[in-house]
Amino acid sequence: MRIRSLAFPRMHKEEAEKRDFLPTLFGKIGRMSDVKIFVERGYGSGMGYREKDYLARNPKLVFLDSLEELYKKDTVIVIRTPEEDVIHRMRKGSTLFSMLHYETRPVRNRVIEETGIKTYSMDALKDDEGNRLFVFFKGTSFSAVKVAMDELKKKHPHFYSPLRELLRVSLIGCGPVGQTAIRAFQKLSDAEFLEKGLPGMLITAFPRSVVRDKKRMATLLTMTDILVDASGRRDGSKIILPNTMLGYLPKHSIILDITADPYDTKADPPSVKAFEGVPYGTMERYVIEENDPLYDEIPPCVDTTNRRLCVSCNAWPGFDPERCMKRYESQLMPFLKILLERDPSNISDKSDFPFERALARSTLKYFRAHS
Repeated sequence: MRIRSLAFPRMHKEEAEKRDFLPTLFGKIGRMSDVKIFVERGYGSGMGYREKDYLARNPKLVFLDSLEELYKKDTVIVIRTPEEDVIHRMRKGSTLFSMLHYETRPVRNRVIEETGIKTYSMDALKDDEGNRLFVFFKGTSFSAVKVAMDELKKKHPHFYSPLRELLRVSLIGCGPVGQTAIRAFQKLSDAEFLEKGLPGMLITAFPRSVVRDKKRMATLLTMTDILVDASGRRDGSKIILPNTMLGYLPKHSIILDITADPYDTKADPPSVKAFEGVPYGTMERYVIEENDPLYDEIPPCVDTTNRRLCVSCNAWPGFDPERCMKRYESQLMPFLKILLERDPSNISDKSDFPFERALARSTLKYFRAHS
């Protein structure tokens, strides 16, 4: 059965989270389909948009106050995943299209299966070579790197001294997030030091063959000013660096957590961060000092003995909401077109069309079968 209704709720997360899809998306949907579209009242207000801006693009939009009613529609589209109790209230057989991060959310995966809804995970939309098709790498990595650089300026005792050694960035994770972070460090280093004639930054990406060599890693960490987690793990219960290794970092060092994976003690085994003992940041608290109470909220089964200032956020693209949502709009359209033209139950990873194959591979069912 084809989709008859789309719902666009707001993201009820931190107050600093302002992202909603732009009015232009709803104009495109209206020209493409006569599907009924329901939008939460106040949608886009965090970015300065009003209802009349959306209605000017698509006068058939229906604004609702009730989240309960929105989440009962055929398909719900929202960037950040709603809470588990909200998912539980969704109608069996309906569809959730969101950033679901199957690899590091085992408990949420079980909730989805218990509820009987169908899901498409935006972060799992990949082409046949494994490249992500729904992502804002620049907004993720550049935002994170800029905050880390600003904090290092405050912490490093000789940041602007012409006599200091090169500043060293040690980066774990050589995928697109890590590669974009390297470019960000290069640009920000040149902007900061080139015209001043100061020593710049040396950026080193560590492959797994180096990370597993604990003796050499200890030496490398003693020379590190910013340690970056840009890793991508298939198993969220496995750490990459134990907390003992973080003790080799100089006291002024910054730990930059770009991936921002969560802790989850309800999972079996528990989900943990790639760097053991690093706190989980949000858009409202993304600079976390060594004595911050957030460190005390880390599950007691995790070693937090060695602490450094940590820069962590669970929604880095939210720092540039307008550009982020413009990018997401263009990336969403081909997948939305497939969903509106096809019966979702017939979408296949064996299709002749690459976007349909990518959509089929983003389901929880496919993840379960191939992980």
